[in-house]
Amino acid sequence: MNKERLGFIGLGNMGHPMAKNLEKAGFQLSVYNRTPEKADDFRENSIVCNSVADVVKNSDIIFTMLTNDEALKEVFEEILTQDLSGKLLVDMSTVSPEASSKISAAVIIKEASFIDAPVAGSTKPAADGTLIIMAGGKERDINRALPYLEKLGKEIRHLGENGKGIAAKLAVNYFISCLYQGLAETVLFSDKLGIDRKEMLDIINESASGSGATKVKTPLLVNENYDPAFSLDLMLKDILLAKNAGAQFPLSETLIRTYQGASTAGFGKDDVIGIIQYLKESGQEKSDEE
Repeated sequence: MNKERLGFIGLGNMGHPMAKNLEKAGFQLSVYNRTPEKADDFRENSIVCNSVADVVKNSDIIFTMLTNDEALKEVFEEILTQDLSGKLLVDMSTVSPEASSKISAAVIIKEASFIDAPVAGSTKPAADGTLIIMAGGKERDINRALPYLEKLGKEIRHLGENGKGIAAKLAVNYFISCLYQGLAETVLFSDKLGIDRKEMLDIINESASGSGATKVKTPLLVNENYDPAFSLDLMLKDILLAKNAGAQFPLSETLIRTYQGASTAGFGKDDVIGIIQYLKESGQEKSDEE
């Protein structure tokens, strides 16, 4: 199969390393980012475009990795003004099922194809090319995208029709939001009992309660440095998307209240496990009141 021309729109914390992996694999790549400086290190080996339209014109398959519904709609408003005949659009953003569905329908009307392919994993798996990719779309379109998706992820799951990728992603992030709040509360509880934080996290990670998620957050918790790999505000966005998609469970309102409270208190730009800072502050306030 001939290598197709690839486009990548959205070079943020996730999109940048993902696009870099496509570039390193030797594919012909055109990139665009609203903040042009983020594309500077693509200039030597790829085409840096000045507009979304230029990416579309230069590409057969266009990947998008954008922050939210608003950003996705803004980009696709421009994409949809172009000739899309025969092109494949692969959206890897985490957005609402409604936004994804509308864009998918609009792309198909333009005689093009669409895959929703959000990912599980944060910035390190994105850089390492070890993301889990959850894809919704026609099998022929998945097969067309597969040689490129395989450079981005260690596992590509075709879950069914358009929308199934987004559905799986919201479910995964709902679980992770529960896990991180639980981990943060457990660490605070063990702190209160006088257990060394590193010792406690080592026990968690070496026991059945440990996971890739707990291990990747351990250095942040031990060093109390919450530079974002995946921000708390992005997790709050995903919890709210999950709620709107039907997640109405005993933990749902607790999660929203906690993550919203942490965001409002100024922790939204920190890494998601930085929720521990809010839980610690709010716990101290309750203690003082008592």
